[in-house]
This record gives sequence, C-alpha cells and structure tokens, in this order.
Amino acid sequence: MTYKEIKNNSEINAYIAKGNEVLGVMGFTEHSFIHASKAAVTAGRILKQLGYEDHQIELAKIAGYMHDMGNCINRMNHAHTGALMAFQLLKELGMESEDIATVITAIGQHDEGSGMPVDPVSAALILADKTDVRRDRVRNTVISTFDKHDRVNYAAVSSKLEIDAPNKVISLEIKLDEEICSIMDYFEIFLQRMLMCRRACEILGMEFALTANGLKVG
Repeated sequence: MTYKEIKNNSEINAYIAKGNEVLGVMGFTEHSFIHASKAAVTAGRILKQLGYEDHQIELAKIAGYMHDMGNCINRMNHAHTGALMAFQLLKELGMESEDIATVITAIGQHDEGSGMPVDPVSAALILADKTDVRRDRVRNTVISTFDKHDRVNYAAVSSKLEIDAPNKVISLEIKLDEEICSIMDYFEIFLQRMLMCRRACEILGMEFALTANGLKVG
C-alpha cells in the first residue's frame, strides 16, 4: 500500500472533503487536501531526514494524509473516529495488519486534547500537523470577527520547519505580524500544541526549538 494509492482513493478523498466542509460551516480553519497533503509530505520528510526506513516513511505519509477524516463525523473526538475509519478502509484495501496498527495509532494520537506521540510515525505526524500554521488556512474574511485561532493563523506571515539531524534539533521558525497577534498570544493559544511537539521530538531522539520573529522561545 503506497501513499500515492491512498491520495488517489476517491472514498478517502470524499471523507476528507466532507470533513473540511463541516469545519468550514463551524468556522474552523482549512483542513482540506492542502493540509492533508502538507501533513503527509512533512511527516515523510521528517523521518527521511532522520534516516528512517522507506517503509516507515510511507506509513507516516499515509497517516498524515488520512489523519483528519474523522471531522466528517464530528470535530469532537475526530482523532478516534478517524482512526476507526482508517482501520476499516485500510483493511478493505488489503494493508498488512501491522501497518494498519501503526497508521491508526498515529491518527488516534494526533490530537492534543487526548493524544501523545508513542512511536516515530505518530511523532512525525504530530510535528507535521501542529506546525502547519499559515495565513491561508483562515477562511473567515472579516478580521474584526476573528476568533483566537483565526488570529494566530492569520498573523503567521511565514513558518518553516527545519530538521537538523547532526545536531539533533527540529526547529519551527515563525514570522508573526504582531499588529494582529503578539508572541505572547501565540503561546497562550498554542502552548499545548508546542509541548506536544517537544514530546514528539523526544520520541525521535531530537530537541524541539521554536523561534518567533527571531526570538528563541522554546
């Protein structure tokens, strides 16, 4: 089973599209194919740059692409429902049980409200998902009505995740428009996510570093 096959699967894509539609109605940020693909590619890149085997890299990409499917059922507990959906889909597609277990573990653990990194694939997915902070994820066009998550994402002029394998550091560099969101506001909102990224790095034998507007803060 390959990432390319998963990405081209019409049933999986239908659930991702519906989940994004549901979140749009609820006022949440973009969780479309753009986010799914970015999470997949970034999770794979993390493991590749750290020297993991191709098979684990492929599983991380598959988990990354499928991780938000559960939103088509409900935002609440979407990691758990998404993992169950992935189990059924991947079983029907003929994936080996051990590989299904790895993928659904990563999906089921990716939400900061109830999950934690437990192996390299789940750690890579968490890092890829939680560091996808960018202005174009905000769907609300009226700045005066932004909620706190809209404000943080819209303030992110740019973000870059760097993997420094020799020095065992994974770093997130963010440039924020502080007229929209201060660095303090960013941490108030995303502290739990950044702590989860730190734990994910520990699973990978790395340290997590965060820089906002040139200031190292984690």
